[in-house]
Amino acid sequence: MPFQTTLRRLALAAALLAGAAAHAEGRISIAQQFGIGYLILDVVQDQKLIEKHGRAQGLDIQVEWSQISGATAMNEALLAGSLDVVSAGVPPMLTLWDRTRGRQNVKAVAALGSLPNYLITNNPKVRTLKDLGEKDRIAVPAAGTGFQSRTLQIETARVFGRDDFKRFDTISVSLPHPEATAALVAGGSEINTHFSSAPFYYQALENPRVHKVLSSYDILGGPATFNVLYTTQKFHDENPKTYKAFYAALLEAAQVIRADRQKAADVFIRVQKSRLSRELVRRIIEDPENDFTASPHRTFVYADELHKLGVLKNRAGSWKDYFFEEAHAQPGS
Repeated sequence: MPFQTTLRRLALAAALLAGAAAHAEGRISIAQQFGIGYLILDVVQDQKLIEKHGRAQGLDIQVEWSQISGATAMNEALLAGSLDVVSAGVPPMLTLWDRTRGRQNVKAVAALGSLPNYLITNNPKVRTLKDLGEKDRIAVPAAGTGFQSRTLQIETARVFGRDDFKRFDTISVSLPHPEATAALVAGGSEINTHFSSAPFYYQALENPRVHKVLSSYDILGGPATFNVLYTTQKFHDENPKTYKAFYAALLEAAQVIRADRQKAADVFIRVQKSRLSRELVRRIIEDPENDFTASPHRTFVYADELHKLGVLKNRAGSWKDYFFEEAHAQPGS
């Protein structure tokens, strides 16, 4: 009897575990930030592509979408387990990959496109980084830690030396892109420089007093991934069908954008409830500098340079070290 009781208990435990696994499969919560850099996710959501690829596997997937501003909030939500997949710039993802190795093992799922960021200013005296002084103020979404700050630190180390890579952190101010753009265009405030993403630098550069100083592409050596999606090893391993459907949806969304730019523009305006003109959105999507692809480009530049600066403790051998294996079949760097 004790042996049979043990068997029954083991069987019950196995059934409960199986039920938990079955319950986990078929659900995914995804968070994105604001802006056209998340167009792939807008198409996935609008066209219900995760649900489509789930049904192809015989699985009904419930998808929860949310929007959060800032990589810090994204990372906290992911580690707390309140979100399955989050999105941010390459440096914040690498920071979490570095800090969770051997524990949650956070890795990237896919890129969301190669789009440049521009360092722009309304100060006519600023033409290069060397022209920035103590009285200038650079607006970035997350001073010292975000995509823009880390990109600027890489270039600062190249220009002024590695020991001085945080030179411009002291004059950087955390400010969301819309507010920074308004301050730059209006003038008269302490914010006279902005490391800006699309569509904001398109709008700011329409003002004749604003000019471009530097592009992130200049710093990274060419077209490079802006934002990525990332998740934990646990979610990846315990939800293989859901993850497969999600990844397939991302690849299809990228194809949809390439095939029909006008449709993609309409999707962005509809999903984001954007007040941008249809013409501007289409111009951004058709800009040769912007490539809405799930394949990572030049992400290893960040991994290598940030390790040299001591921001990352772990050294990656290649981009495949911090991307889950599903992405390895795609071209990447």
